[in-house]
Parts: sequence; C-alpha cells; structure tokens
Amino acid sequence: MATGRIVLVPFSPRVAPGLLSTAAWQLLTEPGVRVHSGSPEHPILDYLDDADIEIELIEGEPGEIAQELLTEAEAGATTVWLGDPDGERELVLALGGRLTGVADIELELLPGTYDLPGAKVLDLIRVMDRLRSPGGCPWDAGQTHQSLVKYLLEEAYETVETIEEGDWDEPGEGRDALREELGDVLLQVAFHSRIAQEHPDDPFGIDEVAEGVARKLIGRHPHVFGDTVAETAADVEANWDQIKAAEKGRTSAVQGVPLAQPALSLADKLLKRAHNADIKVAVPRLPEELSATVTDPAGVGRLLLAVVAHARSLGVDPEAALRAAGRTLRDEIVAEEGSQQATAAG
Repeated sequence: MATGRIVLVPFSPRVAPGLLSTAAWQLLTEPGVRVHSGSPEHPILDYLDDADIEIELIEGEPGEIAQELLTEAEAGATTVWLGDPDGERELVLALGGRLTGVADIELELLPGTYDLPGAKVLDLIRVMDRLRSPGGCPWDAGQTHQSLVKYLLEEAYETVETIEEGDWDEPGEGRDALREELGDVLLQVAFHSRIAQEHPDDPFGIDEVAEGVARKLIGRHPHVFGDTVAETAADVEANWDQIKAAEKGRTSAVQGVPLAQPALSLADKLLKRAHNADIKVAVPRLPEELSATVTDPAGVGRLLLAVVAHARSLGVDPEAALRAAGRTLRDEIVAEEGSQQATAAG
C-alpha cells in the first residue's frame, strides 16, 4: 500500500488561471494536502490564496525539487506540485529517475486546466507578436499588407495543389502535407492581422477578424441560427447571396466580383451571379455533337485543354482572351439589369 503520492498539476498558458478543473479544486482543498509551487509569481496563486489554500514554495534545481517532493511523499503525505504553464519537462524527468524502483509512491498527473478547441491559435498569435515587436525579426517587422500578397496567393495555391493530389484523406504524407499547408494559410491571416493591429488610426487584430467572420456566418445561416427554412444546399446558397447583397447594399449582381481573379473562375462567378439573379445573357453554346460527348469532369477538362491548345496555335493568350470575354459578360449583365429596371419603372 502506498505511503504517499505526488500529484503534478499542469496548467495551460492559454486558459485564464482562475479556471481550474473541478478535479483540481477538489484535490487542492482536500484536508492534509501539501501544495507547492516553484515561483511566487505563479498565475494561480492569487486565486488559491482567495480560497485560503496554503502554498509552500520550493525553489531550486529540478533535482532538488524532485527530492523534496519525494521526501514528503515517503512520509505519507499527498504532495501537489503546481506546474509552470511553460512546462516542467526537467522536473518530470528528475522525478521519474528517482521513483524508479520505489513501489510505494504514486505519481499522478491531474490537469489543472484543459485547452479549449482553438486555444493553440493563441500560441501562433504570441509568436507573431514577438516577431513583429522591437527586438524580434527584422524581416517580419518589415513586411506590409502589399509585400505579403504574393505569399498569401502562393500558400492558397499550394493548399489547393495538396488537396488536388488526392491523398489528403488517408493518414500519411498527404494528410501531413494538408495540415502543414493549412497552417501556412493561417499564418498569413495572423500576419496580416498583426500588421493591421499597428495602424495608427483604425487598428484591428485577430480578435476583430474572428469576431467579424463568426458574426457573418451566424447572419448568413438563418436556417441554423434563426427561423428560415432551407432544405437543400441550393436554398442555402440562394439565401446566402440575398443576405450578402442586402448587407453590402449591392444593386447589381456583378458587384463584389473581383476582376483580378483568374479568368476561368471570373467567368464561372459571373455566370453563377447571372443565373442566381435570373438575368438572361447571351453565352456561346457548344455544337450539339460536341456537348453530347462531354458529359463528365474529365471530358470538360479535356475540352478546356483543347481550347487552350487552339488559342496557343493562334498565338492568343487564353487567359487574356477569357478575361476579356468575362469583362464583356459583366457589361452585358449590367446592361440587362438596366433594361429590366427600366421595364419595371415603365
């Protein structure tokens, strides 16, 4: 039967220090328990003092602390060590070495706080703040929103490539790569947010960014957070477009479509907006014999590739040609909207 026990209580640096787990509070208030800390600056001490919990400081090297905890436990005490939020690896190793072969002492780990989902993002914010602050990294400190644009695009394209390679859904290199690429995209969001925080007149940081997108998601999902009914994905998409247009005060279906995006996605976006707004525009159609043979994604891909090859044979830049066609389509949508408004007014 054990004569005593040593309980290590680690704390997350990402959780407010007063938010102890129920099990930790029960242990710390147990009669006869001896509670120790290695620093009078430990963030939990003020809260424990309010609860009249006596704290005994043990300062010194990890080996010395480990020996003192072991001595108390051998005397039959339950001794608690309040872990440093930055980690106690050396103390754990020292205790492990001294407890080898000691059968009547229990060593337990009882988390004082648990990270909430998303708490590790705080680590990223702290690192980013360190890099941008005086004494940090000269390169990071010298970046601007404009200088980071190319990296934002690169990381987004690399993430797309990783997904399109097709092995991201199984444990292994593909999934590891996806996790890394998503981290690189998140870094760009954190980086831009940190730069925005330094604006002299209108600063905002990651909290405002996250708050804004959370509010947007709630507002655009009234079928989840309100009373609107949306039974299909198409209903959801239609609601989204209507709410977005109302939020931004848009009077045209083409407002908010960035013309700088790749030409293929520009054309797709404009056609989608015209369809959702029930605007009829003249779009070239494939010959019937060709459209009958192109019935799946692979066929569409080959057809697009053939168009690109044909453009090259003519010395035409396919990206520029499609972008020009997209701009013409945008003008046609605007003109049709004007015609509909005039008809309605008449």
